[in-house]
Amino acid sequence: MKFLQMSGRLAVISTMACGHARPAPAPTTLPPAPSVRLAVIPADSDAFPGAARAISAQLATAKVRGADETQVSKVSLEVVQLSVECVEATSACYDAIGRSMAVNRLLFARIDSGAIKRQLTVTVTLYDVDARTAMRTATKLFTSEDEAASGAAALVDEVAQ
Repeated sequence: MKFLQMSGRLAVISTMACGHARPAPAPTTLPPAPSVRLAVIPADSDAFPGAARAISAQLATAKVRGADETQVSKVSLEVVQLSVECVEATSACYDAIGRSMAVNRLLFARIDSGAIKRQLTVTVTLYDVDARTAMRTATKLFTSEDEAASGAAALVDEVAQ
């Protein structure tokens, strides 16, 4: 009888020891970082069309650090501003533009007449729509449209870095 009692205990113990192993936990993976979308908006100027073309070409080929996707707008900043019914050079307008284009960043240039005839001021801006602020801005006064056209690359690179 003792032998039967003893074998019963062994049977219970062996059943407990032979249970199924637990599955290994799934490896933890981090969700992919959200992509940063950049919209490049071409420059426009009736007074300085050559400079606007040169600056737009530089903007379109700029490699902006941190941008995963880049889309180049077919229309100028003024046209985009009109489409969102906001024509001021303010954060609120740039936010509205960014939201309407579904992007996180905007890269654009403004061309304004200088104090003396033929002078022009070019301002290139990289705007963070999510943070609602300009990340980098560079402004330069050029003495002529030709000088602005030849200096466009350096000005855009300064902001895009």
